[in-house]
Amino acid sequence: MKNIFLKNLSLALIFSVIACQAQERITVKGNQFYKGDKPYAYIGTNYWYGSLLASKKVGDRKRLLRELDLMKKNGIDNLRILVGADGGKYDFTVRPALQYEQGKYDEDLLDGLDFLINEMSKRKMYAVLYLTNNWEWSGGMSQYLEWNGKGPIPVPAIPPNTWPQFMSYTEQFHSCEPCMKALENHVKFIIGRINSYSKKKYTEDNTIMAWQVGNEPRTFTPENEKKFTVWLNTIVDLIDSLDKNHLISTGSEGKNSSNDSMEIFERTHQNPNIDYLTMHIWPKNWNWFKADNAEKTLPTTLENAGKYIDDHIKVADNLKRPIIIEEFGLPRENENLIAGSSVVNRDIFYNYIFGRVAESVKNNGPLQAANFWGFGGEGKAVTQDGKWNPGNPLTTDPPQEPQGLNSVFSSDKSTLEIVRKYNLQLKK
Repeated sequence: MKNIFLKNLSLALIFSVIACQAQERITVKGNQFYKGDKPYAYIGTNYWYGSLLASKKVGDRKRLLRELDLMKKNGIDNLRILVGADGGKYDFTVRPALQYEQGKYDEDLLDGLDFLINEMSKRKMYAVLYLTNNWEWSGGMSQYLEWNGKGPIPVPAIPPNTWPQFMSYTEQFHSCEPCMKALENHVKFIIGRINSYSKKKYTEDNTIMAWQVGNEPRTFTPENEKKFTVWLNTIVDLIDSLDKNHLISTGSEGKNSSNDSMEIFERTHQNPNIDYLTMHIWPKNWNWFKADNAEKTLPTTLENAGKYIDDHIKVADNLKRPIIIEEFGLPRENENLIAGSSVVNRDIFYNYIFGRVAESVKNNGPLQAANFWGFGGEGKAVTQDGKWNPGNPLTTDPPQEPQGLNSVFSSDKSTLEIVRKYNLQLKK
């Protein structure tokens, strides 16, 4: 009898330890995130290429594990990750593609996604997984259009195509019934997956903090707002119907994705199934910051960023939800691509963004987190112009951009120290 009692006691203790060690789910209460029953605020990063790096065939798992360990050491426990890519037939796009034809998937890359999530779970890290892309660099919406008879993608980086042509082309997505249906099938396929390493259903794995509709979905034109909103609500409601355990966000840039209208941003995010809001800030792309005139344009950058943040906080207050600055970046001095070159201006910019998050958290405001773009780890540019070719080391810079342009490398000690400092402050 005594032996049975001791055995049962031992089992109870084991299960108690396991329960204590289990990954806690991220939830939203009011305008704050919670990890279990405690507030959760953070400085995370974009790590879109994580599942490619985790591939057995084209990745580097030893590098992946070193990078995860380094991020964790600096307090980074939240990674925004692309769920593969689509098509992969064009230069300047992610290759190989997870969905290489509509509805057909590369099993090796699915295995990579499983491996990445399982390794993140071991380190108590959280993933925000985005399911498509407004931009051509990973296929996304434009690839669905090509697959469904809308003609070749006018890839902006390939002459003589231009950004306006690409925008007009991709705007068709919200009117293309077979395109939208194909994306819905993709969403169902991914969310319905069981991790081959942990044996957990994705819907029951607390390593996943949130599903995100896509990277920077746009209304494109004021006239397209209604179609865009119908589509966005359909996808959000679909995700909610498939998975009640995880948060949902859209991946919007905010005002810049909404025809420069805060009113449109607020109108398109009314759906109560959208658990939190997002904004992106790109000073170089928006002509705030000029690397060759940093002394003059950096103060303007900080001022403009402050106004952009304030405008979005107002919408978050109106909708009573948290908001994240989930993308922001700044080049090195003179847009140098080489690790080890100066990041003085970037560090100033990061300090400002992180300071705004810390201030909001201290005052119980809705701005609760930031994910910088992005962690390039041990990657590097191998060509003089920074062009990426299949087989080159992956960085956080997508294939259409110079490799190293916005990457924070493992050797960027000053930047990582700033990240670590604010994570310690936020997680006290």
